[in-house]
Amino acid sequence: MNHAVFVRPELVVDDVTVTYNNGHTAIYDASFSLSGGTICALVGVNGSGKSTLFKSIMGLVKPSVGKVELSNKPISHALKQNTIAYVPQTEEVDWNFPVLVEDVVMMGRYGKMNFLRIPSREDKAIVEKAIERVGLTALRSRQIGELSGGQKKRVFLARALAQQGTVLLLDEPFTGVDVKTENAIIDLLRALRDEGHLILVSTHNLGSVPEFCDHVILINQTVLAAGPTETTFTQKNLEMTFGGVLRHINLSGTALHDDNDPRTVTVITDDERPAVFYGHTKNDPPAQSQPKENNP
Repeated sequence: MNHAVFVRPELVVDDVTVTYNNGHTAIYDASFSLSGGTICALVGVNGSGKSTLFKSIMGLVKPSVGKVELSNKPISHALKQNTIAYVPQTEEVDWNFPVLVEDVVMMGRYGKMNFLRIPSREDKAIVEKAIERVGLTALRSRQIGELSGGQKKRVFLARALAQQGTVLLLDEPFTGVDVKTENAIIDLLRALRDEGHLILVSTHNLGSVPEFCDHVILINQTVLAAGPTETTFTQKNLEMTFGGVLRHINLSGTALHDDNDPRTVTVITDDERPAVFYGHTKNDPPAQSQPKENNP
């Protein structure tokens, strides 16, 4: 087998504006950079430009202004090299189409094949390993329409693994899955991060962001904040990003403490798993990422 040398990717989105043919500007002046070995959450309300940003990174839409580069080369070069893998939302897939699990995963190899698309021994081995890694070996010959929501997500994760891209884009990977599947997906993403992959996850699941994401990008037509999760994923930045859409629950004073401790608990949710903040100000990091205090 020919094993390509893994090169950690460097993604740069530089001052990107996307205006569609109907005149609608979906995102403007968006800038950030990310390196391999990172899991980054992309967080924003519906219609904030997350999908357009993904399309820009995948080369499906061309920026009206600005540029997207991967490892100092235009994103078009990355697409030719098949280095960007995409895991779609469940709603984007026709689950009635008669295709087997292993056939869907093999689609991840199409960019490596010739025009006849006849799988080589190496292609088959890579697909087998990808299916095994997501725990679907026993279901490899099952029709995809017969699978549960969590199993369907894992099929497309396996397809992304089979593609052997260095950048993975995941669109709402936790929607419609149980806790066990969510934890399995997170464990896999952590392993891929440790191998040097760059992983960008679009999610409304605010509670999980501080648990497995190193970085976060907050977007509402433009990038409002980007950086390490512990300094960027704050109550203040979430309120700025969501602009009143989020639900709040606050506890403080005697409802929370039996002394004069001024700290408050704030629960913020976008109707999925909530983010919990505990501290003095809106700039404090989420409770999930704060160091635990040692009791005397």
